[in-house]
Amino acid sequence: MKLATWNVNSLSVRLPQLMDWLAANPVDALVLQETKLTDDKFPHADLEAAGYHTQWFGQKTYNGVALLTREPSTDIVKNIPGFEDDQARVIAGTVPHAVHGQVRVIGGYFPNGQAPGSDKFAYKMAWLDALQAWLKDELSRHPHLVLMGDFNITPTDDDVYDPVGWKDQIHCTVEERTHFQQLLQLGLVDAFRLFDQPPKPWSWWDYRNLAFRKNQGLRIDHILVSDALKPQVSACVIDKAPRKNERPSDHAPVIVTLA
Repeated sequence: MKLATWNVNSLSVRLPQLMDWLAANPVDALVLQETKLTDDKFPHADLEAAGYHTQWFGQKTYNGVALLTREPSTDIVKNIPGFEDDQARVIAGTVPHAVHGQVRVIGGYFPNGQAPGSDKFAYKMAWLDALQAWLKDELSRHPHLVLMGDFNITPTDDDVYDPVGWKDQIHCTVEERTHFQQLLQLGLVDAFRLFDQPPKPWSWWDYRNLAFRKNQGLRIDHILVSDALKPQVSACVIDKAPRKNERPSDHAPVIVTLA
């Protein structure tokens, strides 16, 4: 079973690239972030023609998430229950699995946070608190769980091309990294770090200053698997190929394989 996450940074722009990627990488489940589409504009017919059942949750211009699965997903949840939010950031569904019967898949577009001390940073901290409380309940109900998406957090300095220059900047603050560790303490593991990885394994590169060509990026797109699923994780990789496309997303897909 293969699951993936990809911040497409506008699905209307990136749909042809997504279709090509799915044809080359027929994953069992994919969560998307920053679709930037209202629900009535979501291209469900195109994706269903490609063999995917779709669940989506969008808004105009900003945010937006989706869940694509080979088999129909059930028990769909949109956004964090009990946390009032007018931004479309979370989608969850239960996906059939040959070994475990089912896997709970949660896709999230974590708030950016703008800058430490800002109102948007305070929103990010409150959002992360609410996510953690909800996930604790989800894990009790669904021991086989995968949380993946654009976290907008670098877990450590090893996930930053220039740790000195980024020190205490957004994505790299102590507060954000503490939240990431608290998610792991719920009973999750960073699938990417279960394996030896190539140096400078970024998932995001700024469009500016030739950042991709210089490989100046951050690893902010993550796949966390529950402790119960950890023994089945056989691979986790970042696919940099789509970042080389014409008019690419600034993020690359991340893929985990469950044996």
